[in-house]
Amino acid sequence: MANLEVTVNGMTLPNPFVIGSGPPGTNANVISKAFDEGWGAVIAKTVSLDASKVVNVAPRYARLRANDSREIFGWENIELISDRPFDAWIDEFKQLKDKYPDGCLIASIMEEYNKDAWIEIVQRCEEAGVDAFELNFSCPHGLPERKMGAAMGQNPEILEEVCTWVNSAATKPVWAKMTPNVTDITVPAEASLRAGCEGVAAINTILSVMGVDLETLRPEPSVEGYTVPGGYSCKAVRPIALRMVMQLGQLIREKYPDRTISGIGGVETGEDAAQFILLGAHTVQVCTGVMKFGYGLASTLCDGLSAFMDKHGFESIDDFRGHSLQYFTTHADLVQRQKDAKAAAKRARMVKKDTEWSGDEFVEQSEALSRD
Repeated sequence: MANLEVTVNGMTLPNPFVIGSGPPGTNANVISKAFDEGWGAVIAKTVSLDASKVVNVAPRYARLRANDSREIFGWENIELISDRPFDAWIDEFKQLKDKYPDGCLIASIMEEYNKDAWIEIVQRCEEAGVDAFELNFSCPHGLPERKMGAAMGQNPEILEEVCTWVNSAATKPVWAKMTPNVTDITVPAEASLRAGCEGVAAINTILSVMGVDLETLRPEPSVEGYTVPGGYSCKAVRPIALRMVMQLGQLIREKYPDRTISGIGGVETGEDAAQFILLGAHTVQVCTGVMKFGYGLASTLCDGLSAFMDKHGFESIDDFRGHSLQYFTTHADLVQRQKDAKAAAKRARMVKKDTEWSGDEFVEQSEALSRD
């Protein structure tokens, strides 16, 4: 039987499945439900010191379905970070740690470009008992005028400075959550690792416009007839997320082997999660999948991952983490490999039994039997 337990930055989790920051971690009640259902860890919805400026609207989701079914494969949201008072969150963090002392509770935090604010939020969350931090440098919409979220995460110099502030105050592990809305995700990721972050999380949602209603001619989701670009998630983004996690996996393997990756993007099955782990992820986050299927998805994910591991004879997550990174190369190398394979196949076709040789054919057969 496969062992799904993982140790990440000193934290031991019963399995690698983590509730991603968002609606599934919006208050203590639902976080409790997640722990009860067996999730490895929970990242609460992103908090800030001043929630008074956070005002959500409705509707704030739009979904993309297959034409021939009701299956949802794309999900856009224009939801902001938590609009609940920070003091209420502190009380709930304390309650959750009292109730689930062994549960891994991670605070997702976001602030403006203000050293004192970042240090204060870290210190107060630690006092409340959280086990780790995820720095939200990646929300693609909302609060850009305050230089928060992706607006900060797209600037490696500022990101590195803020990570330095956080790590000067934090005594618990710190992950920096990366935005995919950049040219090269390894640049901001390396900035956060240089600043002392124990890990990176990737990816957050992709900036998008879900579509335009061809009856009303209004873009969706429509709020009083208007909208803003939002964050795209669900399984349609998984190939993009896998590519970026692969890039981060290569970076960490080559330069930061003691750091970790939390992979995110369209995970709905244990097999999906296995792909992220094969590309270097230590944990796998799920947010939209929980919104589609509920907290009981944890059991399905664990069963699927266990079945994959049993099939291949893997006893632990460590046995196959990063295994598939070795199979990425350059296009020039692919060309050479294919050329060599065709040449070898041609030689194999040319080989005849000794009794079949005639005339000077032994010259051709000698060539076919030789290795260049």
